[in-house]
Amino acid sequence: MPKSIDALSYYTATAHPSPAHPTLNSDVTADVCVIGAGYTGLSAALELAKAGYKVAVLEAKTVGYGASGRNGGQICTGFSAGQAKIAAQLGKEDAAKCFAIAEEAKQLIIDRINEHKIDCDLAWGYLHCIPKAHQLGELHAWKEEWDALGYRDSEVLTKAELEEKVGTRIYHGALREGGAGHFHPLNYCLGLARAATAAGAVIYENSPVIEIDTGNPPSARTAEGKVTAKFMVIGGNAYLGRTVPKLYGRVMPVTSYIIATEPLGENRARALIRDGEAVANTNFIVDYYRITGDTRLLFGGRAAYSTLEPPNLGAYMKPRMLGVFPDLKDVRIDYAWGGYIAITSNRIPDCGRLSPTVYYAHGYSGQGVALAGMYGKLMAECIRGQAERFDLLARVKHLPFPGGAMRTPLLVAAMLFYRLRDALS
Repeated sequence: MPKSIDALSYYTATAHPSPAHPTLNSDVTADVCVIGAGYTGLSAALELAKAGYKVAVLEAKTVGYGASGRNGGQICTGFSAGQAKIAAQLGKEDAAKCFAIAEEAKQLIIDRINEHKIDCDLAWGYLHCIPKAHQLGELHAWKEEWDALGYRDSEVLTKAELEEKVGTRIYHGALREGGAGHFHPLNYCLGLARAATAAGAVIYENSPVIEIDTGNPPSARTAEGKVTAKFMVIGGNAYLGRTVPKLYGRVMPVTSYIIATEPLGENRARALIRDGEAVANTNFIVDYYRITGDTRLLFGGRAAYSTLEPPNLGAYMKPRMLGVFPDLKDVRIDYAWGGYIAITSNRIPDCGRLSPTVYYAHGYSGQGVALAGMYGKLMAECIRGQAERFDLLARVKHLPFPGGAMRTPLLVAAMLFYRLRDALS
């Protein structure tokens, strides 16, 4: 497991009260054992518990401790890799089916928030901003691709139109979409946990899995207990580490850092982002930001493959924020934290089976807020006997990341290459 970054996050400080869950301290049996109480695992657990399955969820720390409770809160459209890479492997028709699944992922969030009355500051609207003027054509091509796929809630904004929406002059235009947005990710995750337990699932916190047996029946062992089940869902994502050797190397944990300012007040917040939309640039190494429900600016980015944490995250990140909004130099940084997302080598999520009864999904590559919940639902569909959609996504082939002593140095060098490419392109 990667080194934890435990600085107090804005999300932890503003999380809704949530009941503690017991630690596994005995041997239990279940229909399904779920590894990880983030979006992937809780989504599968909720679907299966509602269908009458006996579900046991094992979480190494607490609900939402990993990426599900630390991320930027952006609800994104499609896949990080775009459609071309998927179509190159699956063909244009099946790639379109994958996009439709990603669209359903956003609707799934809406449905669950409504059904389970999850209070998580959901807001819609997303701006993809270009740092260079010559990239405007890329935005038109992006919109045309989405239009052809049936997603037509987007428009290309000129530099002048964008500057009416965002209080910075560093961009040269944007693609705005109404069907993406943002929310409080930890409160959403806690809401999923509440819904899953209400449906009958049992969540065990502070119960890290130390050994997984993918045989028949599969089982997961902790320091004090063991779960034996008919089926297993593995949703540890970037925090799985070497727990499942066959999955190690299929994803790479990447660090992302986030800061949250002091409350700015409604007027100052609207001067930064007039309509309260999520914003990101289009670089490979993305800066992303948004206004929270209590008028703070939440600003994230500075992705890194190295696990070396800067000694002062606030001081490390604030210059990046000031590069976008220089007028915020007087603003206090109240929270600074980091965490790990899992990327694949082709930026398409990796999913599949380790045995006829053991399923996994991970590597959402920066778009797991929507996709992780959907992949969890699809694994639940498989267990219930409907595997067509999961098997479609599982057809995507992935190259493993390099291993051994050169693993981190090679990936740090790759990150430097992409930083240079962003600067020069």
